[in-house]
Amino acid sequence: QVELVESGGGSVQAGESLKLSCVTSGYIFGTCDMYWYRQTPEKERELVSSISSDGPITYSDSVKGRFIASQDKAKNTMYLQMNSLEIEDTAVYFCAAGGDGAYYSGHLYRPCAGLRGQGTQVTISS
Repeated sequence: QVELVESGGGSVQAGESLKLSCVTSGYIFGTCDMYWYRQTPEKERELVSSISSDGPITYSDSVKGRFIASQDKAKNTMYLQMNSLEIEDTAVYFCAAGGDGAYYSGHLYRPCAGLRGQGTQVTISS
């Protein structure tokens, strides 16, 4: 089964930038919708951005204009460039796959839904 591994989190001050990466151990971008979520203990999980398997990218209103999601298919890597960070952006960010598609791994077609990384902590201070 494909694994997703996030990196790039850290502690920065408000107004600064971070770039998160999500590396997949196999190629899934062509058939799976991909998501960036974030979660804090106080709030429900929030969908920050999505990249559908056929290309369109969406953002939540809270990050629109500040965050940019992208994929490098040659590197099996998805990115989230986060600019003008705010204290409210503090959360654990994780990437996930979903949609109705399937990917081929281990001689089997497996559903995209359910793939998720372990997350990376992003902490913004004033």
